[in-house]
Amino acid sequence: MKLRPEILASPVYRQGRAAGADAFKLSSNENPFPPLPAVLAAITAELEINRYPDATAAALRGTLAARLGTTADEVIIGSGSVALLQQFILAAAGPGDEVAYSWRSFEAYPTMVTVAGATSVPVPNRADGGHDLPALADAITPRTRVVIVCSPNNPTGVTVTAEEFTAFMETVPSDLLVLLDEAYAEFVREPEAVDGRELIGRYPNLVILRTFSKAYGLAGLRVGWATGPEAILDAARATAIPLSVTGLAQVAAEASLEAEAELLERVEKITVRRTAFIDALRAQGWNIPASESNFIWLALGDHTLRAAERFFDAGLVTRPFAGDGVRISIGEEESLTPLLTVAQEILTELPTGHPARA
Repeated sequence: MKLRPEILASPVYRQGRAAGADAFKLSSNENPFPPLPAVLAAITAELEINRYPDATAAALRGTLAARLGTTADEVIIGSGSVALLQQFILAAAGPGDEVAYSWRSFEAYPTMVTVAGATSVPVPNRADGGHDLPALADAITPRTRVVIVCSPNNPTGVTVTAEEFTAFMETVPSDLLVLLDEAYAEFVREPEAVDGRELIGRYPNLVILRTFSKAYGLAGLRVGWATGPEAILDAARATAIPLSVTGLAQVAAEASLEAEAELLERVEKITVRRTAFIDALRAQGWNIPASESNFIWLALGDHTLRAAERFFDAGLVTRPFAGDGVRISIGEEESLTPLLTVAQEILTELPTGHPARA
């Protein structure tokens, strides 16, 4: 069978390891809280699944546009922000083109670039796990068609500051598409962090992406949104799989926006839990990046897979990235005590001078 060799050579995106009935699933950055009753009621009322959904998601786009101060045509809905990322990359980059991004970052970036036929240009993160935006700007060439900025960065959790992002945009060609991936923006408490909503309408080449999967707890329904110049969004609409955002997802997203205050109370509980977890790890002697997301990062390097197995044996399903580190989602309160117990054991086994040691 004649298949594209670069596709055959690409790693397949794999979910975090399955969790047993008594285990804590802390591998996929999911919201640990169940859906709100109002959201469940809205989904139940929309069970006419023998009919196709509104392909334009007009109602949801209108609701978001009113909140963002844009027109509905400046909002696009996709089956998660990852689907929208793929659409924008396909719209802008092809064979012979380049897509630049910091690394390590979201593990789907390299595969999405390969699917488009383009070439990845990964730029190493700073030592603190954040984006090196000057180096990312220096990596831009005449072949570059897309640059992705992830804030907070997945899997390190470090944000890009508003000042850093403004300086970066001033150096980027105005005809080069910049994608600001803010899948975890609702968890940010750092006042200096970039907020894409404050940049709407400022740059002709900027698209801001967000999702309902994380803070809003709709990961299983797959719905996200992006906003930017209409012409760019129209190009992305042309690359979309038709009817890929279900009616249930659209209704659930609208109901979640209506119940946003209650949902964000849950987000606040997660951020408090995150801060307590980071403080406890640092007290043990860990060197932990300043995460502003709903996960933390242990830069374990060669010890990554062994550490992930130690967590798994204790009923804690984490997300290892071989050779780099372990990402741990902030889940149930009850998971913190066993996490800290295993983390202390792992830390004592790391050699003196290891980067994960403070």
